[in-house]
Amino acid sequence: MMLSPWAVQILQVLTVLVFSPGVSGFAAWLEARLQGRRGPRILQPYYTLAKFFSKEIVAPEGVGPMFFLAPVMSLALVLTVPMLIPVLTSYALPLGYMGDILGGGILLAASSFLIATAAGETGNGYAQLAASRSKTFAAITEPVVLMVVFTVALITTTDLPYVLGATVRSGPDQIVRPAHLLASGALFMVILFETARIPVETHSGTIELGMIEEGRGFEHSGPLQALLMWSSAVKQFVFYTIFCNVFVAPWGMASTGEVTAVVPAIFAIVGKGCLVGVVVAVLDNMFAKLRLYKISEFVSAAFLFAVLAVVTLFLGGG
Repeated sequence: MMLSPWAVQILQVLTVLVFSPGVSGFAAWLEARLQGRRGPRILQPYYTLAKFFSKEIVAPEGVGPMFFLAPVMSLALVLTVPMLIPVLTSYALPLGYMGDILGGGILLAASSFLIATAAGETGNGYAQLAASRSKTFAAITEPVVLMVVFTVALITTTDLPYVLGATVRSGPDQIVRPAHLLASGALFMVILFETARIPVETHSGTIELGMIEEGRGFEHSGPLQALLMWSSAVKQFVFYTIFCNVFVAPWGMASTGEVTAVVPAIFAIVGKGCLVGVVVAVLDNMFAKLRLYKISEFVSAAFLFAVLAVVTLFLGGG
């Protein structure tokens, strides 16, 4: 049975939307196991989402419409990115050329900006502090993404994710290029920051002074809180997909629209997302958390990796 390109396009978005909480739940379960705790169930994020969707919305007094619109718009923006990147197929789908890696990065940054704007409307000190911190460090992480995209463009003469994936699949020598390794390392460090891992104190805790990702939605409740949590899980899975299917392991994807090729591709991307989650959980338990003012040094190291990737290209090591 052959699926139409538009059907596969929709299936890509649904795959990210449906399985992203499960990938987050697996990472949280594994991290607890590594710490000697029983931890939450792998499917716990789904139960949490269902619980929040069943509750009513309680909003602070005096908030504007952005407080209510930001969670919905944020989820919509991050779900646009799977239309632009290879999730299930190695060939471009109808909307695959609608934007490039830079466009996807802009969408993810816009999603984060909307959440920070909603947090600023609440008047809550913790939420505003987390929003301010997120935008302060984003001023460093976004140039890293730009430099990574610039390196990709120099290697492949384009920054379309499907083209870069095809370049990496063309031979094992493409993966071990010094420029490619440095750019991949820079992107991975950005992923650690954006998913609230090594540099951030409380990606799953309740210590308000250390919150960034969790603190921005401090005043949201009910379905709005569920949408924020879902958006965060989708963003994490999107980053994992870009890292795997574009930079590191662009294999296991369907080369045709046959159901027998697309269905295994779904299991492949979920498996690769869980594998990245294993690496992140292990690293998260191996290193101590950084003090807040040290986060800028961590992100600056990622920027240095990206710059070295560009320099390596010009020196003939690309």
